[in-house]
Amino acid sequence: MGRGAKQLRSRTRLIAVLLAISFVQTAEAASREPSGVITIVALGDSLTAGFGLSRKQAWPALVADKMRDAGYEFEVVNAGSSGDTTAGGLRRLPAILRAHKKIDVFILELGINDAFRGVPIDQIQSNLQAIIDQVRARFPNAAIVLAGMQLPGYTSEDYVSAFGALYEAIARKNRAASIPYFLEGVAGNPALNQWDRVHPNAAGQRVLAENVWRVLEPIARAAHVQ
Repeated sequence: MGRGAKQLRSRTRLIAVLLAISFVQTAEAASREPSGVITIVALGDSLTAGFGLSRKQAWPALVADKMRDAGYEFEVVNAGSSGDTTAGGLRRLPAILRAHKKIDVFILELGINDAFRGVPIDQIQSNLQAIIDQVRARFPNAAIVLAGMQLPGYTSEDYVSAFGALYEAIARKNRAASIPYFLEGVAGNPALNQWDRVHPNAAGQRVLAENVWRVLEPIARAAHVQ
């Protein structure tokens, strides 16, 4: 091989090395760049899944419409499952967390099915806390929004009152944002519920979206500024 050929080969190798270094640096820089997309995950039961309706009519999709109208880049994930309990949500959670590189807002709407089944209050509270702990372990900067629930015919009876109070206690303990009563304006209104008087109809889901948006919008605005 002549001297000219050796020099050409050396230059080719040098260019390849420089290109490789440049690619690595570019990739590292890209991985450090924060995404402008706000990722919102809603873990819930039939109220979130939109039982009896299409997913487009459920409140997560309606909140997505509000995010779009407000000009945010976003992803809203409806992780609702009809009939789900806090224990069921806890079992489903690891796969949901693995499916996302980041979560900016985690909305937790579970517990009413536990109450209907008479699950002990301390067990409901333990499961909700475990869900929050796992989310924060994986995504320490995620904002937690807890959807408060109440049993129908709220009274001073021990179980009923304890269930209604546990959400505020969990939110306060974890410094989470709270929707005081998720079904506010919907529960007990025949015009906003389906035939079973339990699951919101399309109009009721729009009210739920408003209940969520009042709490979510300031969080989304703050995340957008960062």
